[in-house]
Amino acid sequence: MKDTGRATVRIGFDGRVHKTFRGHMARERFEHEVRVLRYLEAGGCTFVPRLLECEPETLKMVTSNCGGRVDQLNSERQIELFAELEKYGVRHEDRELRNITYRIADGRFCVIDFEFATILDDGTGHPASLKPSVAQ
Repeated sequence: MKDTGRATVRIGFDGRVHKTFRGHMARERFEHEVRVLRYLEAGGCTFVPRLLECEPETLKMVTSNCGGRVDQLNSERQIELFAELEKYGVRHEDRELRNITYRIADGRFCVIDFEFATILDDGTGHPASLKPSVAQ
């Protein structure tokens, strides 16, 4: 279980990941992460969690499990992984090791936690992001 000021994350007995948003801009972060995950799924990205359930009234979402946390990964591979994500039209704005998992089932590194990710073109010709600007 992960319990921070921004979210509570727990893995159920069935392996699904339950994330409940809280704190500053909880609703906006919830809605944005749901939007990004749906966008990636529609684009065929297979190395991110799949959204299984969405509960807007409680700011909770349930996703597939993308494996275990990674303790070490060389910086070149980390850069490659986040660059691969951009091929699906999403820039991860928190490119830290804590947002990479390893899925043993297919030997695949995966990316998680899309609260502040940027959809590079949201269909309007503009990016969609909750990334804090320098002015904030």
